[in-house]
Amino acid sequence: MTVLLYVIAGIAVLAAVVGAVCTKKPIRTLLGSALQGLCALAAVNVTGAFTGVSLGINVLTGSFCILGGVPGVITLLLLKVILAI
Repeated sequence: MTVLLYVIAGIAVLAAVVGAVCTKKPIRTLLGSALQGLCALAAVNVTGAFTGVSLGINVLTGSFCILGGVPGVITLLLLKVILAI
């Protein structure tokens, strides 16, 4: 089960990095994606009181949201809901 989580996380992060490198300004794209990921994580935790779904803030989720951006947050939410972690 843990290996599956790491594989899914790796694919999502790899897709975000490949997409950023293909642009003309990869550093700005990666920084923008990281900021959007942190904002999405904050939004999920703020709305967690209404929806009942929130993500814990720790090193793993923080780094995954920074590296993966908004797709990383969505992946974490899907993993939490589907696998009931």
